[in-house]
This record gives sequence, C-alpha cells and structure tokens, in this order.
Amino acid sequence: MSQSRLQNELKKQRPFDLPEQEAILNILRTNDQFQNRFGRLFREYDLTPSQYNVLRILRGEGKPMPCLEIGDRMIQVVPAMTGLVDRLEKLELVKRERCTQDRRVIYIELTAKARQLLDRMDAPVTELHRQLIGHLTQTELKQLSRLLEKARLSVQDDD
Repeated sequence: MSQSRLQNELKKQRPFDLPEQEAILNILRTNDQFQNRFGRLFREYDLTPSQYNVLRILRGEGKPMPCLEIGDRMIQVVPAMTGLVDRLEKLELVKRERCTQDRRVIYIELTAKARQLLDRMDAPVTELHRQLIGHLTQTELKQLSRLLEKARLSVQDDD
C-alpha cells in the first residue's frame, strides 16, 4: 500500500492507526503551516493574529462592542482579552469607553489609525488567502468548509 502524503511529510514508516488520526494530524499540520504564513504577514504590520482578529471583528461590526462579545467572536480563544486590548490601546488602534448604564461593561472602539491599517492590510491578506488555498475549486472550498464545520460538531458541547 502506498504512503499518504502526510505519512511522507512526517517520514512515518507505518500507516496511521486510524483514519481519524490521519485526518486530525492533517488538520493540525495545515493549521500550523497556515498560521505561520499569516503570522509572518501580520508581523510586517506589527500585529499578532489575535490583534488582527479583534480589529477585523470591530470593523465588521461597525460600532463599539463590549469586550466580552469580542472575545466570544474570536477565531482562537484568548484567555487574556484585557491584555490584548491593552496592547491595542497602547498602539492607538482602539479606544475604551465604560458603559454609563453598567460600569462593569467596557466598550471597545476602532480608531482612525486602525481603520487605515486594516485598509492597507486588506489586499495582502486577500492575496495570502489566494496563495494558500486558491488552487481549490469553489465546490472544493465549499465542501472543505462544510466538512470542517461538521467535524467541529463533536466539540461544540464543550464550549
């Protein structure tokens, strides 16, 4: 039996014990390689992937948002949202404002500097998406998304 591509990449002598194991390792390896490429791009703009994610969420919402809601929408769980927002505030990319009705709620707002930064980043980010996965057809992309969403159903109860 011929080796899978992942088996060759990992220089694994024996086949994987389970197809589930091979699939998960494929997901993890792909994620790692994609994260490295995006991390490199974001570093060019002095941002981390999590900082970029916060800025994109705020731009997409179009208005100030409570810090906790931003945390709920993050691609990756960030244990210290406060520290992340602190760093963005220090970079003058966001402003904080305490809610007048409930002093415990803090709203986060994009600054003009952040909007300009995101505008500059849009084309390079889009290009990287195309470089990484643009060789798949529209049907394959939809199928991949559907399968990954289906795979995540097993962990949604843990949230």
